[in-house]
Amino acid sequence: MSDTKRQAQEVYVSGLRNQHAVEKQAIQLLERQVGRLENYPEMEARMREHIAESEQQAKRIEEMLSAFGSSHSALKDMGLEFMGNMAALAHTPASDEVVKNTFANYAFEHYEIASYKSLLVLAEAVGHQDGLGLLRQSLQEEEAMARWIDEHIRPTTLTYVERSAAGRTAGV
Repeated sequence: MSDTKRQAQEVYVSGLRNQHAVEKQAIQLLERQVGRLENYPEMEARMREHIAESEQQAKRIEEMLSAFGSSHSALKDMGLEFMGNMAALAHTPASDEVVKNTFANYAFEHYEIASYKSLLVLAEAVGHQDGLGLLRQSLQEEEAMARWIDEHIRPTTLTYVERSAAGRTAGV
């Protein structure tokens, strides 16, 4: 194996470990938000669906890591899960929590999209054919979630404003 391919494999395996931790973070973040969306049932349902997708994405990554005789990093997972919990709590006191969470979720999905695109490049570079399909599936799920959020920024914002103007719980 050439030095370049060996380096690409090291970066790829490290990237898979990092993305596994990011998926664990996403699950924590969304689980904290979902419990506070009683006034936004469509968003709650889509987030529950994406939690299930994220759990499957983490399992796919575990499968890819095992192909290289590796596994996810429990320490990275715990660290990013903690950060996911803290991020979810950060917007809780805001009256416009649902709007702020929408912005943060939109940005987070694009971070994941970029990560999966990079992992695809690395999978190609190291010849990990089995990983390509798994990574493409995860990328498509993240892109679909980002599109869904994008399409719902307007109605979420308007629902928040209407609820606020009516003196009802506006944030969640």
